[in-house]
Amino acid sequence: MKGHAHRSRARLRRGTVSVTVVLALSGALFAANAKQAHSSAAERRPDDLAGLTQAELARVDSLTGEVDALRAQVDELSEAANEAAGNQVVPPAVRFRVESGVLPVTGPGLTVTLDDAPPDQAGLPDVNPDVLVVHQQDLQAVMNALWAGGAEAMSLMDQRVVSTSAFRCVGNVLRLQGQVYSPPYRVRAVGDPARLRQALEASAEVSAYRADAATVGLGWDVDDEDALALPAYAGVTELEHADVPPGTPVLPGLPVESAR
Repeated sequence: MKGHAHRSRARLRRGTVSVTVVLALSGALFAANAKQAHSSAAERRPDDLAGLTQAELARVDSLTGEVDALRAQVDELSEAANEAAGNQVVPPAVRFRVESGVLPVTGPGLTVTLDDAPPDQAGLPDVNPDVLVVHQQDLQAVMNALWAGGAEAMSLMDQRVVSTSAFRCVGNVLRLQGQVYSPPYRVRAVGDPARLRQALEASAEVSAYRADAATVGLGWDVDDEDALALPAYAGVTELEHADVPPGTPVLPGLPVESAR
């Protein structure tokens, strides 16, 4: 009986020690994992908003580069598949490829720069602060005038502008294709510089901005360029829906009523 009692106590002691060791190791493991997770989270997501914004912008740049590389691979594979199948695919005309933004463009043109007015100007106590900043409609007016002046290609903040491009001004920052920009804003257009200047001068909306620029100090600068270099468009081109303005011919020889 004593032997059995001795073995029972021994098993109890060994069991207690084992449980203690397991609990100690588990605690150490949980502490290490928590420390690693905390450090990793701090590295992946900065605590300050500015750092987080920069990290996300860098991520957008990286993903944009991956999209460009994948698009090039798709084009190569599609071309190889067509050749293997014996299909003769006629590439679009150069002007269509320029308009779609898939080709980079170089040539003479204009650079138009718009900037906010200094907020601490003397002699403007009664001016609405809203007048002192560049608005979305100001950029749209400039770009529409340049298109009307025969611009062959255009960029906004060095990003190519195509028919599906969309941008928004929130406060005094510009959001364009996942990127955020602050003034000054630069619009570059390839085309005949003289015609582009005439189109800017003929635009009533641009004239209104220039009047405010002369009154409250908004930035306005137009420079002739001998050799602009605009990059290819790097965003997506899919449309969810689109409407043709009334009276716009869709296909040559097709009645407008049938086209719509």
